[in-house]
Amino acid sequence: MKKIAILTSGGDSPGMNAAIRSAAKIAMSKGIKVYGIQRGYLGMLNDEIFPMDDRFVSGIIDRGGTRLLTARCLEFKDPKFRAIAAHNLKKREIEGIVVIGGDGSYRGADALSKEHGIKVVGIPGTIDNDIKGTDFTLGFDTCLNTILDAISKIRDTATSHERTILIEVMGRHAGDLALQACIAGGGDGVLIPEMDNPIELLALQIKERRKHGKLHDIVLVAEGVGKVQDIEEALKERITTEVRSVVLGHVQRGGTPSGFDRMLATRMGAKAIEILENDEGGVMVGLENNKLVTHPISYAWDGERNYSINDDYELALTLAK
Repeated sequence: MKKIAILTSGGDSPGMNAAIRSAAKIAMSKGIKVYGIQRGYLGMLNDEIFPMDDRFVSGIIDRGGTRLLTARCLEFKDPKFRAIAAHNLKKREIEGIVVIGGDGSYRGADALSKEHGIKVVGIPGTIDNDIKGTDFTLGFDTCLNTILDAISKIRDTATSHERTILIEVMGRHAGDLALQACIAGGGDGVLIPEMDNPIELLALQIKERRKHGKLHDIVLVAEGVGKVQDIEEALKERITTEVRSVVLGHVQRGGTPSGFDRMLATRMGAKAIEILENDEGGVMVGLENNKLVTHPISYAWDGERNYSINDDYELALTLAK
């Protein structure tokens, strides 16, 4: 393979830049010409494709966000627009692409591969950790630590004012961030989309803790459960403790990537180039049991998840008593 391209798509996550850097530098070291695609599939469609050199990826390993920029592109769901995008690649004789993103990005890559023969390799870049076929996605660890820092600060106020504070974190379809933040942050409750979350049970738990002298509560709420403000109002009707809610929002996506995310991104970037160099594609790179693995890219939504959330959920509830 003589020419490849790299893109980032969907929501940004810390570690994307490290993956871009690794894939580009490894490819260049093997004599492969590397192109960058700005703004993901939208840029592919609009022909925002440029030759990348080593200066472009210099000094970005410790930066959050994505040097290549990212955007949503609903048009890419239409085969006629994918054909235009594929033409923009083929006129430059680009044979393979590294796609760094989440589930939607993978689906676009899968369609491009099957319809136009472009070799694609997916690297899981999303803070939600909701990609099957990998224990961790790029940005999850950094985001988790951002949430833990916020919990420590919010706990100071919760303690001082004897409040119950609900903290909404990202995770529309996966409760990994909320659950692991609850455990690692010493939380007093967690609501996640994978489990039933009766408000009555949460209220009962809070009342029990008050009987035993606990004067404050920190409850983690994944955004996929529902609006935290609605949960706050429902809880106020059931307990006498003062209740407040906090939405961490997009602060969770930014920041310097952790050492773990940098290492994971670098290893995955190198693996992606190894796959393309062997003229293979249609796969995603993952980390399972601390080893790099590959799966068909469709495994991201069709496969089995290696991580069972049930055990951690029970652990969180036990520690919250």
